[in-house]
Amino acid sequence: MISARLTSGPPAAEVELREFIDGRTGDGAVVAFVGLARDSSAAGPVSGLYLDHYPGLTERSLETIAADAAERFPVSGVRVVHRCGEVSPGEAIVFVAVAAPHRRAAFEAADYLMDRLKTEAAFWKREDGPDGSRWIEPTDKDRADRARWSD
Repeated sequence: MISARLTSGPPAAEVELREFIDGRTGDGAVVAFVGLARDSSAAGPVSGLYLDHYPGLTERSLETIAADAAERFPVSGVRVVHRCGEVSPGEAIVFVAVAAPHRRAAFEAADYLMDRLKTEAAFWKREDGPDGSRWIEPTDKDRADRARWSD
C-alpha cells in the first residue's frame, strides 16, 4: 500500500498513523516521522513558510518518491502526506510512515523518503522573516544526505 498526497493544513499525524497501522498483522515495524517548521534558519529568524506547488506535478513527484522507496526497500506500506501553502513555526509540514516486516528496512526507507522529499519534491519554498522573504533551495547538507542513496 503506497499513498502520497498534499494537504493544505497540518497533517493529522495521530489519525494518519492510526489509519496506517490498522490491520497490519504481518509487519513487525512501523516508523513514522513528522517534520515541523522551525522559527529560525541559517539565514535568521523565520516567522513563517510558504510552500507553493504546481497541481498535478507536485503530487506526481510525491507519488514517484514513495514508489521508489517501496521498490528499493523490503517494505509493505508507505504513506506521505505533505503540506502546501502557509505554515507557521511549530506546525507540521510532512508526515511519513513506513511499514515493514523488520525495523531496519522501515527506518532506512523513512530516512530515504525524507532525503528525497527535502531535495526533489516539486515545491517552491519561501521563508518569511523580519528582514523580508527569501526563496530557499536545498542546502549542501541536504544534497549530501540525498547522495548517500545514490546507486
